[in-house]
Amino acid sequence: MEKFIFNPKEGIDNPVMVITDDADSVMKPSPRLCVLKREEGESYGFHLQVEQGRQGHIIRNVELGGVAGRSGLQNGDRLLEVNNCYVVNVPNCEVTRKITQSGHQLCLLVLNEEEYERAVSQGQDLRDLAKANKGEDCKPPRLCHITRNPASGLGISFTPVEGQKGHFSVNLVTGGAAEKAGVRKGDRLVWMDGAAVSELTHSALSRMMKKCGNHITILVIDSESEKKYIQLKIPILPSMAVSHNLPYRARKLQLVSGPQGYGFLLRLERTPSGRTFHVLRGMDRDSPAERAGMRDGELLLEVNGESVESLKHEEIVVRVRQSGQQLSITTITTQGLEFYTRLGLSPLLFCEDDAAEKEKESSVPASVAEQSSQKETETPISDTSSKVTTAICVFCMIY
Repeated sequence: MEKFIFNPKEGIDNPVMVITDDADSVMKPSPRLCVLKREEGESYGFHLQVEQGRQGHIIRNVELGGVAGRSGLQNGDRLLEVNNCYVVNVPNCEVTRKITQSGHQLCLLVLNEEEYERAVSQGQDLRDLAKANKGEDCKPPRLCHITRNPASGLGISFTPVEGQKGHFSVNLVTGGAAEKAGVRKGDRLVWMDGAAVSELTHSALSRMMKKCGNHITILVIDSESEKKYIQLKIPILPSMAVSHNLPYRARKLQLVSGPQGYGFLLRLERTPSGRTFHVLRGMDRDSPAERAGMRDGELLLEVNGESVESLKHEEIVVRVRQSGQQLSITTITTQGLEFYTRLGLSPLLFCEDDAAEKEKESSVPASVAEQSSQKETETPISDTSSKVTTAICVFCMIY
């Protein structure tokens, strides 16, 4: 009888008994996808922060039973992606901005604390790790705005995908309005004018098309990528989209203060409906504001990357003062804000970036005169004298 010699490299015909010298294969990091969906007025229920001596964007204070907790997010998790966008090397406040702009649904790719620290210590490429999680063939959706052609109409129609409720394939008129707006043959429709189509019947979708008038904004994705998103259980969101042909965009302006300040007025104006907006007015001729491209009547959305939506007029003035000799603002027209509001999207999702990198520290304008007239508050942004240094953002909270 032939003597059996056991070779530990080969093992025996029993998977449990196989010995491997590749210890790292057992320890391969496994990113987790957490999909958070909140109701109007509900918080996501976690904090995002940077901690001294620790690497990465760290998830903290996950509320028990909250939106984040139910999604599988855990204390100590490290953030790799927000809505399919790699954020490991992005400043913490910019990551916070991406999350707050996402609306009621958010897609986070995370690693647990132990796996993240091990991957970093071993020099693993976290970007490659995130890519491998969804594969190379996963393309982003496209947000396309279509304007009706007087002769050929919108140039688009939709066919139900057989056996898949709420899935519609795109049919195009060659050279028509939809094709020119970035829609491609065989695309799948995800969303129309702010409404997801996943629960719609074909007749309901047809009724929406008849009511759309001369314009329609749709979210589409190629069929292969749609399959991949479904397979990975990734929601297809407007916040992930590449935009095509949008009629309005927020603008980022960079201002450098002159001897008389920035040369514009900031007014708090109330509309007949009762809504109040921070409005840019009275640009001085050849002032820093005029040279930066500021336009009278535009609405202020951000100061130095911080949304002003929840800020009082006086708080915005403080932010401008603390900015010092350089100021970064984001603006949009009234019509632009109405457009994004109708779609249920943040106007900050799709910006024209007309400027160089914003500066985070400097000195501030003083001398703020305020007056109330006809339910308006007006503040001249001028006179840079007192010096204040802004704090570096090391702790950002998401609620």
